[in-house]
Amino acid sequence: MSFDSELKEKTLEIEKLIASYLPEEKGWAKTVMSAMNYSVMAGGKRLRPMLMSETFKMFGGCGKEIEPFMAAIEMIHTYSLVHDDLPAMDNDEYRRGRKTTHIVYGEAMAVLAGDGLLNYAFETALKAFELEDADLDKCSRALSILAKKAGIYGMIGGQTADIEAENLGTDVTEEHLLFIHEHKTAALIQAAMMVGAVLGGADDSQLSIIEDAAYNIGIAFQIQDDILDVTSTLETLGKPVGSDEKNNKTTYVTLKGIDEAGAQQKAMSAKAIELIEGLGRYGIKNDFLLELIRSLITRIK
Repeated sequence: MSFDSELKEKTLEIEKLIASYLPEEKGWAKTVMSAMNYSVMAGGKRLRPMLMSETFKMFGGCGKEIEPFMAAIEMIHTYSLVHDDLPAMDNDEYRRGRKTTHIVYGEAMAVLAGDGLLNYAFETALKAFELEDADLDKCSRALSILAKKAGIYGMIGGQTADIEAENLGTDVTEEHLLFIHEHKTAALIQAAMMVGAVLGGADDSQLSIIEDAAYNIGIAFQIQDDILDVTSTLETLGKPVGSDEKNNKTTYVTLKGIDEAGAQQKAMSAKAIELIEGLGRYGIKNDFLLELIRSLITRIK
């Protein structure tokens, strides 16, 4: 099977998995549940649950405990996008090729949908503890990683620095920008791969390698996002282009130019691949995971 065919198959499997954990739309709160489900099922690459699953498999994981965590991380990622699109943030009307949640459901319900997804993500992750053969210590470590990387020391911290950078204009430094990218984007990718590694049985030194590799993947992914915001189209990207310029955001492209940004993206992707290939000395490998990381270098959406 070709990589593209395998990627499509795995993405569809993850779609079904995520859908199985979403709330049933009923009762007095059904509107917020509908908004939550609309947001999650808008499509997307499902990159984070896929990275989590493939890292889990790479370390020999084969149980069901990974599944609630896969659904949970996609809920957390989606809630961040719902809030990111709000008028108070980026004020975008399109996400993944269709109207954003606040355009369809209104701003107040979009705020509640995001809040709901964040809380429901942890309700979902906790289902791993209920499995008959669950390793409670591994599940506890995984939950701790997920919470920290999604919170003020991770994604929310990065989003805070990102918002404040909008008022700094050309005074934004590379150090500031790296902090934003490390926390706003890379942190959830680190969470995905580290949770997969922990549940799969990685030791502390191997977990550290995964965290470093995921950092490089995350920064490279965000640089490519910055490039596509300048070079792509709404039809291809599925969301408005030129959004960074509209919101006065300093990006790798504005700071370094497209050529240097592209070179940095390729270098960090190569570093991530080198780190993961290095785990081969322990007999730990996953060819699909490596090809997935390589595909991020040349993605067009």
